[in-house]
Amino acid sequence: MQHVLGIDAGGTKTVGLLADENGKVLAEARTAGANLQTHGELQVEKVFHDLIEQLSGTLTGDQRIDAVGLGIAGVDRPRDEMVVRGILRRLGHRQTARVVNDAVIALVAGAPERYGIVILAGTGSIAYGLDASGRSARAGGYGYLLADEGSGYWLGQEALRAVVKSSDGRGPKTELVERVLGSLGIASVDELLPLVYEQEMPKYKIAALASLVEAARAAGDAVAGRIIEGAASELALGARSVARQLDLGQQPFPVVLAGGVFRACPTLPALLQQRLEMPLAQLRRLEVEPAMGAVALAIDLLRAG
Repeated sequence: MQHVLGIDAGGTKTVGLLADENGKVLAEARTAGANLQTHGELQVEKVFHDLIEQLSGTLTGDQRIDAVGLGIAGVDRPRDEMVVRGILRRLGHRQTARVVNDAVIALVAGAPERYGIVILAGTGSIAYGLDASGRSARAGGYGYLLADEGSGYWLGQEALRAVVKSSDGRGPKTELVERVLGSLGIASVDELLPLVYEQEMPKYKIAALASLVEAARAAGDAVAGRIIEGAASELALGARSVARQLDLGQQPFPVVLAGGVFRACPTLPALLQQRLEMPLAQLRRLEVEPAMGAVALAIDLLRAG
């Protein structure tokens, strides 16, 4: 019996699944985030090393990890892929690793037919798709300075801006002021500034504010409502861009919704569906770990070998 390792490396956490050659999960490990742009090469290597050591320790006798599937943001850029492959090579996986964008494993996990579109909205965001010919396309996923609209970070940043505008009279009153300042343990915008600038408030903490926007919208706050609706519009825009680049035919196709934003903002999928403008799209929530898609890609390597 051969064994594979599937890894989903995200900005907030990294999930590893050890499975047999039939895809049965034997062990799971979770550790810190492993985003190359955010954490750097040395930290990513440490996270992967610890994850592989932990899961390898569950094997017995001469059992070993025979193939690795890894989904990590940014690896569709050649330089980043080279860096990640170098890390895996140093960890003993030179020829037995498949490295793809994290959106790819989310699509494979949510649409085993490997056809359709995934909208991945976590700390960052990206839309990715595959058609029946195997052609792929993407939209977004260029990081928080250039893109990531509709992501947790984007929602959190919009909330912070709404708080500042409301506090100094440039924007309408909003419940977000009390909710956001309270969640951060501060009493005023004056206390917010050092958190954001001097202490460089981490992106995952800003992304965590997304749930507060959802709560304020549910309470009838118009400002929060516009932010959530803006996120839906931006994510739909990415999905439509991907669809235009592919040939998805005239049959229904899956649109997989993956990432923590859809858990933090449960009303977002319905708003998104209203804005997709794709009658054949069938939305489905990703109900398994995205790392299951990485497991499937690792099994492909075994079968190809």
